[in-house]
Amino acid sequence: MSRREYYFDSIYNFISEKEDSVLGQLLINDEFETSDLQKMAWRSEIQILKKQLSEFMHGDIIFEYTIPRMGHRVDVVCVIEGIIILLEFKVGDKEYKKATSDQVMDYALDLKYFHEQSRSRYIVPINVSTKASEQQNEYYCMADNIYNTVLCNEKNIGRTIREIISQIKDSLLDTQAWIDSRYAPTPTIIEAAQALYRKHEVEVISRNDAGAKNLTITTEAISKIIDQCKNNNEKAICFVTGVPGAGKTLAGLNIANERHHFNEDEHAVFLSGNGPLVDVLQNALAIDRAEREGITKKNALRETKAFIQIIHKFRDEALTTDLAPVESVAIFDEAQRAWNKESLADFMKRKKGIPEFNQSEPEFLISIMDRHKDWAVIVCLVGGGQEIYNGEAGIQDWFDTLSENYQDWKVYLSDKITDTEYVGESDISTLLHGREYQCISDLHLGVSLRSFRSEKLALFVKLLLDEKSEEAKNIYFELKQSYPIFLTRDFEIAKKWVKDQARGTERYGLLASSEGKRLRAEGIWVPSDINHVGWFLNGKDNVDSSYYLEVAASEFKVQGLEVDYAVLAWDSDLRYTTNGFDYYKFRGTKWNHVNQEQRQRYLKNAYRVLLTRARQGLIIYIPEGSDEDPSRNPDYYNRTYRYLKDTGIEEVKG
Repeated sequence: MSRREYYFDSIYNFISEKEDSVLGQLLINDEFETSDLQKMAWRSEIQILKKQLSEFMHGDIIFEYTIPRMGHRVDVVCVIEGIIILLEFKVGDKEYKKATSDQVMDYALDLKYFHEQSRSRYIVPINVSTKASEQQNEYYCMADNIYNTVLCNEKNIGRTIREIISQIKDSLLDTQAWIDSRYAPTPTIIEAAQALYRKHEVEVISRNDAGAKNLTITTEAISKIIDQCKNNNEKAICFVTGVPGAGKTLAGLNIANERHHFNEDEHAVFLSGNGPLVDVLQNALAIDRAEREGITKKNALRETKAFIQIIHKFRDEALTTDLAPVESVAIFDEAQRAWNKESLADFMKRKKGIPEFNQSEPEFLISIMDRHKDWAVIVCLVGGGQEIYNGEAGIQDWFDTLSENYQDWKVYLSDKITDTEYVGESDISTLLHGREYQCISDLHLGVSLRSFRSEKLALFVKLLLDEKSEEAKNIYFELKQSYPIFLTRDFEIAKKWVKDQARGTERYGLLASSEGKRLRAEGIWVPSDINHVGWFLNGKDNVDSSYYLEVAASEFKVQGLEVDYAVLAWDSDLRYTTNGFDYYKFRGTKWNHVNQEQRQRYLKNAYRVLLTRARQGLIIYIPEGSDEDPSRNPDYYNRTYRYLKDTGIEEVKG
């Protein structure tokens, strides 16, 4: 069994041990080929800490502690009087870089949120830039017992630690038990995809809290169906449901990753019609691989594009041949967003020059997989209430196709697919015209991983949008201690709030509905096309990144992805009236009422998506409007504001 740390001993023994002996242990336990630069850095750290920690006779020291499962390593951890001190060394640095302070704060946050024996402990992150000038530190501890990042050089580490531990008291900590403590992360979809791509198992990167449904249960249920089809030469289609952020995409990526058995001529493909999600994941995987393996991003991107594909390319390739695809397992992410017959026929006529095309996307995709003569499996990942594009069929077209054709295909359904978010007012038997199906409860993911501070967010948003204010208020009071949601009429206050909440590299961003056209008067532009890869992946120093709060990302750009904290600018496209929510689109110089029920559902779902993008907290900004501008009538905004207040959401004022 591999060790989580490269070196661990008491501080007393560390100081007594020969320098070369400590370095030797680090080299032996390093799983990679150690560079000369790394050896020199370790030697410097050892020399510095032998001097600086000489007065601490009680305590332990750890070098290169691996934050389990996600692959990050803390340079040095000291456990002194029960206090966890993290030191990130930059040997030779003459200035304290913000990136280093963010890095060590990220480690502190990761341990606090996900490391069992760190949750109730004081954690002190220290940026050690060895050749920088001494700084006068201000020490303050936040509500979750994490200190602000402290700045040290090679000469004042000991004095700084002594000053900190004189201010706080904690019970003693068994450091070996701390090292071995259970670690239960809830990674972002980007982090999770990177971990899977590095061949980590899904169970070690998924949440495992009591009451949370482990992703392995769902992936094992799907794998069992695949094995059965493969062994018995059968064909099957599975519908997997889940609340927003429950890990449907992660489950799909895991299946695609697991079912590549080249020696058995078995292939799987993860397909998504969500262009921004595919772009961001492909680039995130490529950047991660390029950094780990020292290859160019361009070369890494070629391979990652094979792991995750845009659904349209898969579909278009099938137009050029009657042969079965190489993949026997196809995972369709966000299957409810497949195009209906009219939309796909129109696209084929306009873009592909095929005037006689007469199939919906579900019908065409099933027909492609049905070309296999032996076995095939389709896995449909279905999000409830998330159809946001005109022409998206929901799952009804999948059921229509199965009821009319493909009688030899077995149908497996999540037992929650009967909920109104998935099938509206219909029932499964009617939609399937009485054909046989089997319900499997393990095909539903019922706990949100995105909002790891609270599993109630999806329910709160549903109640809010369904105009059940009293029920929503009850959930809000449960939410607010662990997952803050606030309201403001001042955009500057909203921006300040997310900046104040986020620590380290926690990502925040500005969100708005694609129909939020009159937000422009408030200085908020919602462009139809943004650099979504840069918005999600660039750092704080890049003006294209979400951190600048200058470019609002719409529901089309953020569906399936997430930030830590968000500002949601709420326009009067979805406005609360005396009769409940009403729906509008701004065209020309005025708001026009949306009459079509399906288009109303798209608009409502746009806000459902936007309200569930933040993992840790959300502030909703509602403009005041203007008496001088009919398109920004204050009543449009005030009624929505009062309704949100009625659901319990508290206001932040200057």
